[in-house]
Amino acid sequence: MRIALVYDAVYPFVKGGVEKRVHEVGRYLLMEGHEVHVIGMQFWDGPAVIVRDGLILHGVCPPLALYTEGRRSILQGLIFGAALFIPLMRERFDIIDCQEFPYFSCITAAVVSTLKRTPLVITWHEVWGRYWYQYLGLAGFLGKCIERLVASIARAGVIAVSPLTAARLAALRGQGGIRVVPNGIDRTTFDAVPRAPVAQDIIAVGRLIPEKHFDILIAAVAALIDEYPDLSCVIIGDGPERGRLQALITSRELGHHVTVNGFLPTHEGVIALLKASRVSVLPSSREGFGMVVLESLACGTPVVTADHPDNAAKDLVMPGTGVVVPLTPEGFAEGIRYCLAQGDGMRAQCRESARGYEWERIADLVLAHYYGLAAGHQLP
Repeated sequence: MRIALVYDAVYPFVKGGVEKRVHEVGRYLLMEGHEVHVIGMQFWDGPAVIVRDGLILHGVCPPLALYTEGRRSILQGLIFGAALFIPLMRERFDIIDCQEFPYFSCITAAVVSTLKRTPLVITWHEVWGRYWYQYLGLAGFLGKCIERLVASIARAGVIAVSPLTAARLAALRGQGGIRVVPNGIDRTTFDAVPRAPVAQDIIAVGRLIPEKHFDILIAAVAALIDEYPDLSCVIIGDGPERGRLQALITSRELGHHVTVNGFLPTHEGVIALLKASRVSVLPSSREGFGMVVLESLACGTPVVTADHPDNAAKDLVMPGTGVVVPLTPEGFAEGIRYCLAQGDGMRAQCRESARGYEWERIADLVLAHYYGLAAGHQLP
């Protein structure tokens, strides 16, 4: 099959959970003999269409900023959605799989799907619902309306990455029939990468945006310094919150304890640091899946994450693999304290809990969904 995977940000030029899923699913579909096209913004120099790792990358517009003043850019989503139309119309695909965000791309894909009679899949990573009001204030009503509109598209071709996302999407659509296909890991790579030579007590990985609440982690570290005077914490990531977090570290005089390193050049570098860390922390209030939690568990590193209704990552943390705590500095300080004390005895259980999430298995589930949709000629 000729398969189009649509998302504005393209791995490895942009690193995140959705980008990684698109890349890894595409790579395994390629290994199964399918022709895979990844369609996003053009983050590379040279021609708009290139081949990288066997995947055919299409850049449909310049790499516009994903965030404006700390929020996802609506203008960027509109431009990307509009720019998709001609490239999708020009090609003949057997399946178009469009990631649900930033919404407008799904609308374009649905129009092309109808015009060209190409089965459409929409893969949902999150459902925001009322969170739109927190994100945009009264203007969040428009976000909710667009999200509901996109939920009505491709009613027979929907994938959700977690049970939480599937349940919220079913409530939004008023219809079930949603295939849950989680994110995954490359077990071979995880087993082969050696741990980093310099160990850290605490590691946190993610885009530096407000809903990740890395400020709570910094406050938790500050609360633990008297008890652990040599405590070390590294935050791997970048984003609009970086300046504020650096200022917070400076104001609390934590420069010798907390460092913000930005995104690393290779995923293997992240794996090496996860393996060398005693506890992985994700203080996020909004996760459609929680890729870094799965990767931490695969490295044998226990996890502390937030007990929040919008945090699907908490469902990955089982007894003996970490703790789920209130989204407060005190809650995270207590969770970190527990994992620092008990973590060595949790590593084997962490690794065991990650079994069954190999990308090859995930790609097989995605491919079975594609075949079923194509055989039924289900159109939006």
